Amino acid sequence: MATAAKTTPAKKAKTKDLIFQWEGKDRGGRIVRGEMSGGGEAMISASLRRQGIMVTKIKKRRSSGGSSIKSAEIAVFTRQFAAMLKAGVPLLQSFDIVGRGSANPRMTKMLADIRADIETGSSLSEAFRKYPLLFDSLYCNLIEAGEAAGILEALLDRLAIYQEKRKNSNPRSNPR
Repeated sequence: MATAAKTTPAKKAKTKDLIFQWEGKDRGGRIVRGEMSGGGEAMISASLRRQGIMVTKIKKRRSSGGSSIKSAEIAVFTRQFAAMLKAGVPLLQSFDIVGRGSANPRMTKMLADIRADIETGSSLSEAFRKYPLLFDSLYCNLIEAGEAAGILEALLDRLAIYQEKRKNSNPRSNPR
């Protein structure tokens, strides 16, 4: 077994910033995708091989960058997300589509993280609760109620209207 190389604090900080997007096939032959942080492509590839994934693509992506997420972006996301679900687009696919359409890399990363949480078994409201500065308790509670009652699309639509009205009533405020 190889021993870990001694890393300086500067190296550790740099390693944390490297995020890799990967694609591969699992043992059943299904295509799987994800993100993983690590020191390099070889490290990511080895880790995925240990998990039984045959890697076909690895691409480095910086997790930092982009401006902070603004309340207007959350309002637009909510509107787009509601429209997707109303149109019958599956939940996880909706996150992919809206995330790819965002110009802010932080928004894209947050939506990918929420999607990953849902994919691993969290409810939508639980995934949103991990971002309390962006999704307040009213937002999360309404999402939870919509999930329980089976009316998520309608509640998302109402949330979008509420956020748009709130944004337009006070254009100077931007708490996020």
